Amino acid sequence: MNPLRRPHRLAPGARVAVVAPSGPIPEERLAAGLDVLRGWGLDPVAAPHVLGRHTELSYLAAADADRAADLQNAWCDPAVDAVICARGGYGAQRMVDALDWEVMRAAGPKVFVGFSDITTLHEAFAVRLGLVTLHGPMAAGADFIKSARAQEHLRATLFDPESVRTIRSDGTALVPGRARGVTLGGCLSLIAGGIGTPHTRDSARGGLLCLEDVGEETYRLDRYLTQLLRAGMLDGVAGLLLGSWAECDPYDTVRALLVDRLGGLGVPVAEQFGFGHCDDALTLPFGVAAELDADAGTLTLEEPALS
Repeated sequence: MNPLRRPHRLAPGARVAVVAPSGPIPEERLAAGLDVLRGWGLDPVAAPHVLGRHTELSYLAAADADRAADLQNAWCDPAVDAVICARGGYGAQRMVDALDWEVMRAAGPKVFVGFSDITTLHEAFAVRLGLVTLHGPMAAGADFIKSARAQEHLRATLFDPESVRTIRSDGTALVPGRARGVTLGGCLSLIAGGIGTPHTRDSARGGLLCLEDVGEETYRLDRYLTQLLRAGMLDGVAGLLLGSWAECDPYDTVRALLVDRLGGLGVPVAEQFGFGHCDDALTLPFGVAAELDADAGTLTLEEPALS
């Protein structure tokens, strides 16, 4: 697994498009998130269907074609320097195949930010565009609006990526050791659900796989991890970083499963690394070469996330 192409960092005045590839967004949360971005000196612009809602399926922000058009048009707009997702939820899998990847590739590299359901798009951007993306808080996410730490870590990654080349967590080692590889991953259920589909890798060989999830019972987490194992996704993985398991069973229960499914891989595994569906979530770049020190709870990037 090779490092991917790094987009350029942002500067004050950069235009940022906010899109909704998945679920609907409360207007007041969008307004609050746009205010945060303006406070950083950015010029945020909401895509046309960000506040939309599907006429029959209320869990979608708008029709699949409209959500895809918003993302593609923002990406292909030469005046836009970055695309930040408004929230996750569900829906990225429904629209990802409607994107014209040749046209988007021709538009050149840009910053892309999101997590949760946006895992599907992180994979697609890696496979189809060969770009580093940022697994980080989203513009209309309650966790982003309320968390100064989450805001600051994303802001530093966007504007001053040298300052966050070493990402430090408060977690510990599920399996001790150090490993080098290229970062990838996201929401566990989306990684498992993407196996065998277009725009998705079928192996994390040579990678540092980052996994987290939200609101899943332990037997479901077991199912997803077992699917990764049976599909060969974890064959040759260099190491794993495990983020938050918010609204899942008590962590002792989840941890026992993680030990059972991942402890025998023979690679370092860092737990409770502080990314995903949690307070004060860290921003992790995907597609960069890095070293994981599970004992110290650090991920050190070989070069800054953005150029």
